[in-house]
Amino acid sequence: MPAGDGGPVTGTLPRPAGPGAPAQPPPSAADRSRLPWRTLLAAAGGLSMFLAFPGHDVIVLAVGGPAALALAVRGQGVRAGLWLGLVTGLAFFVPLLSWTGVYVGSFPWLALAVSQALFVALLGGLTAMVSRLPLWPLWAAALWVADEAVRGRFPYGGFPWGRLGFSQTDGPLLALAAYGGVPLVSFAVALTGTLLAATVLALTRAWRAAGGPVRERRAASGRALRTGAAALAVPLVGGIAWLPLAGGSLTAGGETATVAVIQGDVPRAGLDFNAQRRAVLDNHVQQTLRLAADVAAGRRAQPDVVLWPENSSDIDPYRNADAGAQIQRAADAVGAPVLVGAVVEGPGEFVSNTAIVWAPEDGPGDTYVKRHPVPFAEYIPARDFFRFFSEKVDLVGRDFAAGDEAGVLDVGGIRLGDLICFEVVYDGLVRDVVDGGAGMLVVQTNNATFGYTDESAQQLALSRVRAVEYGRTVAVAATSGISAIVAPDGTVVRSSELFEPDVFVEEIAQRDDRTVAQRLGAAPEWLLSAVALGAVAWGWSRRRGRAAA
Repeated sequence: MPAGDGGPVTGTLPRPAGPGAPAQPPPSAADRSRLPWRTLLAAAGGLSMFLAFPGHDVIVLAVGGPAALALAVRGQGVRAGLWLGLVTGLAFFVPLLSWTGVYVGSFPWLALAVSQALFVALLGGLTAMVSRLPLWPLWAAALWVADEAVRGRFPYGGFPWGRLGFSQTDGPLLALAAYGGVPLVSFAVALTGTLLAATVLALTRAWRAAGGPVRERRAASGRALRTGAAALAVPLVGGIAWLPLAGGSLTAGGETATVAVIQGDVPRAGLDFNAQRRAVLDNHVQQTLRLAADVAAGRRAQPDVVLWPENSSDIDPYRNADAGAQIQRAADAVGAPVLVGAVVEGPGEFVSNTAIVWAPEDGPGDTYVKRHPVPFAEYIPARDFFRFFSEKVDLVGRDFAAGDEAGVLDVGGIRLGDLICFEVVYDGLVRDVVDGGAGMLVVQTNNATFGYTDESAQQLALSRVRAVEYGRTVAVAATSGISAIVAPDGTVVRSSELFEPDVFVEEIAQRDDRTVAQRLGAAPEWLLSAVALGAVAWGWSRRRGRAAA
């Protein structure tokens, strides 16, 4: 791996010291005066990452974030690195998460964006610490994985939205998900970026050496060639990794089952999407009855299972006989079990976000309760404390309980791995259902509360990466869109429009093969995080040594 050890882009710092070389002086006043330019560079990096995600989909720009941050913090102190990382994080998360404030105002949106940007601030400080080490592009890239690992777990179970790996819904780096999951894809994106940064620094040094001795010119040119070649090698490896994954057929790899996805739509977008809860339920019942009529007329294949989305029945069908009767009517008419997304009373003072298998004639059977309710959306931690900042916390009148079993359900002879809404973003929850024997993945979701924003497309991107990671078809059932069928290679085979009813019926293979990513589990993430921590310890010890000299 090339070290890419040219000086910073401003040209004001000397070449990093090698082993045994004299300690380098601290940044000069002239270099500190260029902090505004570094700040602009850091902001450009955050915006570059934002443009790589759904809504803009310029996936190649994802490498711009790691590249810009690496250039901005190169040779800087930790405090400057913290500031530059914060700028990158704000420039990325503020626009990326704008959908969180579309109906609840700017405070929750900005609070979430700032909380996530603080993790990138830490990343910037630590990247500055390792920026003078040999092979620094490698350590800086590993730090991105470690930072995402922490952000995806803390606080309140974490919020791993906006990981670099989730930007790669197309292109050569997506294939790496099958070999090391999202962490490996994030690492590849970050490594490409940091190597590009090293190439820029090497080219700068080569330009400055143009009038110098031949030996120095050759060394600088060779360094630029090596780092540039290494940056190109990363996507090349990803392209080669696609070869054994070629082909995204829904029907290859196992016995097939006919799966129907129902998008019934809602009366209106926004927080009061379910103000007419019965209308939402009736929409899904009516679409299922139309499907049954098409099946009877031979226009559609007979489904083995029908998938309804999250919140398709916010009336508890166990307690409300009429709601239960309508669901039973739909299941009997279509002649297949319906996976219903329902809000169920209990346990105790809580409510539960529940998937219910509702069979023809027999009625409700197996259930799955969402394991990771969303903090500040489905429950309010420390409610009295956060009410001090915003009374909107009381829009969540009752907290949702968390389930304790993985969402593996046997439905109509199919073993489904069920994930409810944001659960698809959490590595461990997805891994659990695949390890539990799921032949396909189902994402039941309700995005009506986010209106016509990019949230639905961003969530669909998660499903596309998961399909490749586990070699499974993913069926997304959404109340108001985007519902979709995603092939095992991440291709979107069918998709709906926002706030329009739709029905899909597809033959889907139930796969039981195991990708390398599934076999390795969380090992790639832990390994890369350990590498990052080792580099931080090395950088810290070298800084202490210079300070003591």
